[in-house]
Amino acid sequence: MKERLRTLLQPLNLAGLFTLVAVGMALRWMPPERLPYGLALVVAFGALLLVTDMWPRVTWLRPVSIVLMPLIALTLIWLDPRPSVAPVLLVVWTAVMALTISLRTTMIAVVVVDIAYYFLLRSDDHSAPLTVVFIHGGFQAFAALCAWYAASAERARDALARVNADLLATRALLADSTRDNERLRVARELHDVAGHKLTAMTLNLRALAADPAFAGRQEIVVAQQLSSELLADIRGIVQAIRHDRGLDLGTALRALAAPLPRPSLRLSIDDSVHVTDPAVAEAILRLVQEALTNSIRHADADVVQVRLSCDAGRLHIRVEDDGCVRGVLREGNGLAGMRERIVAAGGSLDLSRSARGALRIEASLPA
Repeated sequence: MKERLRTLLQPLNLAGLFTLVAVGMALRWMPPERLPYGLALVVAFGALLLVTDMWPRVTWLRPVSIVLMPLIALTLIWLDPRPSVAPVLLVVWTAVMALTISLRTTMIAVVVVDIAYYFLLRSDDHSAPLTVVFIHGGFQAFAALCAWYAASAERARDALARVNADLLATRALLADSTRDNERLRVARELHDVAGHKLTAMTLNLRALAADPAFAGRQEIVVAQQLSSELLADIRGIVQAIRHDRGLDLGTALRALAAPLPRPSLRLSIDDSVHVTDPAVAEAILRLVQEALTNSIRHADADVVQVRLSCDAGRLHIRVEDDGCVRGVLREGNGLAGMRERIVAAGGSLDLSRSARGALRIEASLPA
């Protein structure tokens, strides 16, 4: 309910409703016997204007609305063809269509509807039908261009957000990989340098303890004990560093989704998941990135759930959103690239539909 109210209060929807209220107020000059029909048509137009935004997952609503809206506007003009504000509805319809389909198709549809508008005025013996149509056609062209540029700017913003998310996630993964490599280097240095010298020190202390001149000296016994303990501590630290290696996938994946306005990411990573290979981490990152992109473009999803688990030496990734895949499930360039990347990393990929029609991605990689 809150989401639909937020959609209703968007600036474009508020502007459209304000225009409809103005048109409804102007209908008071319509002949009284036709007024109820006119008001009903304005209400129907408003419902079609809002219904596609209020229920975006009902895919057939938008094309049906785009077809019915000009018919309602032309019917309203036919009820009262005298100069009025009813043609403004055609301007609103043009803006809605330019936000939905290509600019070329929009302009062709506008020309067809304006021809019908011209004949309506001519059939009523209007004194200058062509002039009126040209005036409103200019407003329609202006609305179409404004809406098209607004949609283009929004697409560019979303593309920039995706690129930014990709850079943030890659940077996080690279920084974590660099830290992991540095920890491994320090562990090797401790083992090879400090461990070697402590071993040599232990051997020398043992030789001193065997010398009759130093036999029974408590200081040598203590030094032997300390060197042995220190050598054991260093070996324990090196083992812990090697055991705790692993890339921070959680930070990288959250950075991937953070700049996107939607969908939101619900991430679950089991404690048993430890990825040390940057190639495997990169494959997981790109899989989730492509899943987010598909959810935006094709499923109109609000939430994407990602779960990572480890079992029997394999890393399992499961991705599912709350959207609905339109049409037949086909592997486009994005999904095909996802499969190729997973296979190249030694894994496998399965695509399926959930019970509600959402895309489900299940991948398995070597742990």
